[in-house]
Amino acid sequence: MKASPTSDTSAPGGATWSIGELAGRLGLATHVLRHWEDVGLLSPRRDGSGYRRYSREDLVRVLTIRSSQAAGMSLDQVRALLDVDSAARHEVLQAHLATLEEQRRELERSRLMTEHALRCQAHDIAQCPRFASYVQDLVDGVVSPDAAVPVVPVVPPRRP
Repeated sequence: MKASPTSDTSAPGGATWSIGELAGRLGLATHVLRHWEDVGLLSPRRDGSGYRRYSREDLVRVLTIRSSQAAGMSLDQVRALLDVDSAARHEVLQAHLATLEEQRRELERSRLMTEHALRCQAHDIAQCPRFASYVQDLVDGVVSPDAAVPVVPVVPPRRP
């Protein structure tokens, strides 16, 4: 059952959700929203009874936090990203971009190694002469870890 926002004319936009409603709607545990409040990422208003009421603006902020975390950002990085007065925002984003670029290079190396393993005629990649040579070069420090695994051209297996 989906939670419906409670109409509350004192909140900007008019609609608010309780912590349980918002957490349920987003598939989060309530303690996550409380933690984000404790570390200064969220500031939901309180109703007359002291209960948290989350506005549409809070919902957008929560979705931004989740998206940023999914992109690999830490809560400290997210805080700088969301802080409109943060002079560190640009540096945080540049550093995160550099991290993502390194991860992309690592994924590319993994992809090339997997392609090579699929094309290699050796049934055991550790027995592949080209791959063994690449690994030995890494061990000897001759090849940078950023170098691509050499790809052997596909040669169809011989049939008896």
